[in-house]
Amino acid sequence: MKYMILEDLGDGIKLIKFNKPESLNALNVEFLKEIKSFINEVENDEGVKFLIFTGEGKAFIAGADIKEMNGMSENEAYEFSQLGHDVMNGIENLPFPVIAAVNGYALGGGLELAMACDFIFASNKAKFGLPEATLGLIPGFGGSKRLSLRVGVPKAKEMIYSGDMINSEDALRLGLVNRVFELENFIDSVVDFAKNVVKKTSSNSKMVVKNILNKSYDLSIEEVNEIEKKEFSKIFSHKESKEGISAFIEKRKPDWNK
Repeated sequence: MKYMILEDLGDGIKLIKFNKPESLNALNVEFLKEIKSFINEVENDEGVKFLIFTGEGKAFIAGADIKEMNGMSENEAYEFSQLGHDVMNGIENLPFPVIAAVNGYALGGGLELAMACDFIFASNKAKFGLPEATLGLIPGFGGSKRLSLRVGVPKAKEMIYSGDMINSEDALRLGLVNRVFELENFIDSVVDFAKNVVKKTSSNSKMVVKNILNKSYDLSIEEVNEIEKKEFSKIFSHKESKEGISAFIEKRKPDWNK
């Protein structure tokens, strides 16, 4: 991979480092295609239990590559936006949990990618924003909707209209991020969380719940409840539910690899 470094951390946990620090990991077409290709490779890999994205250098991803966007025609801009949506939707629909470990700047497309993940964990040095309006643009990779789902419509409007950056503590207060850690032991703290989740909980359960929650965006509570009832009953035939229930009765820790 040209722009990403893959590390296998054991226990089915994979760490991806965005590695284009000279441009603050800015997203261009080639970079987005590389992320898309990686997602396509891992989405059916049963050996992957947890995926963590982070950035090398001062940024997670500082946005899209403005130099590449300069002079785009409407058709080219539409194709660029479509590629971005494909990447973000692909991340959002991966069948295992995904963390955006935001070490530094997560702006524009970088914040959009982070919001496509299940969790956003931030270092105490992280900065967040959708500054597209300061360039006469708008978010193009699903950021408007995903930001409003996380912080509410009024606050999303404030952030997008102003283009202002917020720090990690404000992001935590707004519900944009899940947790904040010190930069010095940031990745270790994120990995510890992932390892704890992998060891404690069923991979199948997480996959089913993720699917239900992702569907719930555009469905009524009655429709979501019907899906939940069907999935709840189906899960009783899965080997992991049998192991989890047996382990509880036998007062031992479940072995999810059985």
